[in-house]
Amino acid sequence: MMWKFRSASDSGGHPHLVSLNGNKGRQTWKFDPTAGTPEQRANVEQLRADFTANRHKQHHSADELLRLQCANKIANKKYSPRTDPLREGEVPTAQRVEEHLKGAISFYECLQQDDGHFPGDYGGPMFLMPGLVIALYTCEVLEQVLEPEARKEMVRYLHNHQNPDGGFGLHIEGESTMFGTGLSYVTMRLLGEGPDQQQTVAARNWIHSRGGATYITSWGKFWLAVLGVYSWDGQNPLPPEMWLLPFSKWSGIGMMHPGRYWCHCRMVYLAMSYIYGSRGTCKETPLTAAIRQELYPMPYSSINWDAARNQIAKEDLYYPHPIIQDILWWTLYKAEALLLGSSLRKAALNEVIRHVHYEDANTRYLDIGPVNKVINMLCCWLEDPTSLAFKKHLPRVHDYLWVAEDGMKMQGYNGSQLWDTAFAAQAMLDTGLTDMAGQALRKAHSYVEQSQVVQEADPPLSKYYRHISRGAWPFSTRDHGWPISDCSSEGLKAALGLAALGQPQLVGAAISRERLEEAVRVILSYQNKDGGMATYENTRSFHWLEILNPAETFGDIIVDYSYVECTSACITALAAFDRLYPNSRWSSQIASTLDKAESFVRRIQRPDGSWYGSWGVCFTYATWFGVTALACRGHTATLDPAVHKACAFLVGKQRLDGGWGESYLSCQDKVYTQLEDDSHVVNTAWAMMTLLAANYHTLDPKPLHKAAAYLLRKQEASGDWPQQHISGVFNRNCMITYANYR
Repeated sequence: MMWKFRSASDSGGHPHLVSLNGNKGRQTWKFDPTAGTPEQRANVEQLRADFTANRHKQHHSADELLRLQCANKIANKKYSPRTDPLREGEVPTAQRVEEHLKGAISFYECLQQDDGHFPGDYGGPMFLMPGLVIALYTCEVLEQVLEPEARKEMVRYLHNHQNPDGGFGLHIEGESTMFGTGLSYVTMRLLGEGPDQQQTVAARNWIHSRGGATYITSWGKFWLAVLGVYSWDGQNPLPPEMWLLPFSKWSGIGMMHPGRYWCHCRMVYLAMSYIYGSRGTCKETPLTAAIRQELYPMPYSSINWDAARNQIAKEDLYYPHPIIQDILWWTLYKAEALLLGSSLRKAALNEVIRHVHYEDANTRYLDIGPVNKVINMLCCWLEDPTSLAFKKHLPRVHDYLWVAEDGMKMQGYNGSQLWDTAFAAQAMLDTGLTDMAGQALRKAHSYVEQSQVVQEADPPLSKYYRHISRGAWPFSTRDHGWPISDCSSEGLKAALGLAALGQPQLVGAAISRERLEEAVRVILSYQNKDGGMATYENTRSFHWLEILNPAETFGDIIVDYSYVECTSACITALAAFDRLYPNSRWSSQIASTLDKAESFVRRIQRPDGSWYGSWGVCFTYATWFGVTALACRGHTATLDPAVHKACAFLVGKQRLDGGWGESYLSCQDKVYTQLEDDSHVVNTAWAMMTLLAANYHTLDPKPLHKAAAYLLRKQEASGDWPQQHISGVFNRNCMITYANYR
């Protein structure tokens, strides 16, 4: 009995599944009770047992089930890296490096799918799956959507990622939090675990020892209230009336309109406000009645819900509420009695659900991310349980689920398909081994072409607070449809690199110049007044609006800030276009944009020479982007003090084994923190690319020789590299998996 990965599946011709391009990039898993030989099934069980035995040392799965399904290809691949060890202090020769590169490419193309994308695990956060399970239970479709084996794998995942103290973290490597523990406890119970099992008892003891579930974060309070095991009176207000405020900045209050929020924040609180405003709550069942009593060390009827609104466990408090926010919530809390059921509330709910339906339709019911995906689904069910909108949500649940040896998880997106494929194509091109990588490059080229957004979201964009999209690239699939500045840039660079190769017979026909220029148009539009680029849109309001951030667990979520990673990606993409198409109609604007963007990158460099990473761990990641941006502009370590300082920062962090190893703690603490154990192949690769881009090897090649030797030593006989610690991050404090970074 095995799980089978399916690429570009239409779910058996599901009548409610809509796609713009034949489901290119779609990733789903399906349980097949007849699949696999006895040997393969035994192998799966051994992989699961090995993970469980080592789960407190190695929290991260290695995507072994995906690799197992590619085992025949891997066994018959043409190249493998050398396995004889390097001598101590030996400098790898060019020939040896090439042999290892061939082994790596040969392995990686075994994972590539027919549509050209490279699949991989994008899990990590522990609060995503609970929202899905609670929503499906509330909508009375849990068993319809999740077959018994899926529920079994979800339980396996929760057991595997329970900490030794009985709690669960915000993410798989994190210390226990009330947010993670409270929601994971509820999820285990909804999936069939009894209250007296070892795992549920340990989690409940952790919750009770910290005062009970009233100390969960605001997002946790929301989900518990939806399930009916927490009172809506204990939730700080989420008034849908915010969406009726004037948007115009000239009104003053318009600068606080939610249409100016960062789009992930905006879309989550949009749907939350509908649920809150209508008090959408699960019908009570014997199970929810039992959970309601289990979550608290005191009688449920005795809880002071007004006090509970601002109770937060110390383990969860990353972003404390400023006093002005508490005053605001108290005022809105008192006003809620007047708003609930009023004609104003009805108008606000109508406005909100209109935006929910727009988001659903323009993402083919994927939605921008997993949180608003399941809340939007719940909104549609509350509006009309028999609606076509609700039915269209159900097949898209599976786009977010991933199976590995640690169990079934909910991913932080519907995958990272375009992002991984664009980087893979650029990496293969950079090796110069295009003849051997030709087939993989052709398929990757096809996926890049197929995932470009070729039509705008439905008009009028301004009415729904959407940025322009046509010509840009999303993080995952065309069906998802939300483009991002750095994804657009990496997609464009991959397309330009493949076109510049001048070998269409090898890698396929180039994407038309017209479509590439559409990408340039969108990338140019991302520049903010500070010269930098944000993620999905421009910065639409003041940074001080962050004082309204109600999510105690996350930092910097209210507005879309400029980031070094996004800015660097845009710089390198625009420069690459200008090199391939000099003196185009965009050249003058590109030159001006690049000057402003470079100034931004220089201005935010830290005194120690590093940059802080907002989307990867952490200073190693961001310094790669910062230096790459400056090197693209002709600045190197030999002549530019800023570049030299950045390189010196990295060289100073190199470890005795030749590698780099940065902990995720760097992200939350904003101080470079070394891993306690081995160096990390991903950090090491980022550091090497930084030093190479800066021409640091002309000053001192020894750090690069040592780093190269480390990577060669760590490469496995298959050509793969080991999965080590988690390497992605968002909102300062939550880590996420990028399985293909290795």
